[in-house]
Amino acid sequence: MRDRTGVLDEIDGDPMEGVANLFDVAMVFAVALLLALVTAYNISELLDPTSSVTVVKNPGEPDMQIIIKNMSSIQILNMTEQLGGGQGIRIGTAYRLKSGQVIYVPENETPPAA
Repeated sequence: MRDRTGVLDEIDGDPMEGVANLFDVAMVFAVALLLALVTAYNISELLDPTSSVTVVKNPGEPDMQIIIKNMSSIQILNMTEQLGGGQGIRIGTAYRLKSGQVIYVPENETPPAA
């Protein structure tokens, strides 16, 4: 159908053309959202192959993980119930108060004069 101005010819185009434009808009939105998340959480260092980053996930929880990224290698340490040990000398005692505060008292150190 052709009219004097040629307007109807432009409207009778491919009906799937609009769907392709929606797909393009969705892809641009997805990339923008990904960049916004990387920027918001300051995780751009995780993507940099020359940086070193340590992340503690769920601190203090039984499923705590320590993620260590050193240059291009990534190591994930899962917390377990096992105790660590080794050789060394005793340097003091730590006490946990009812408030949750931890106080360290070094051994063989004279208290300050009152």
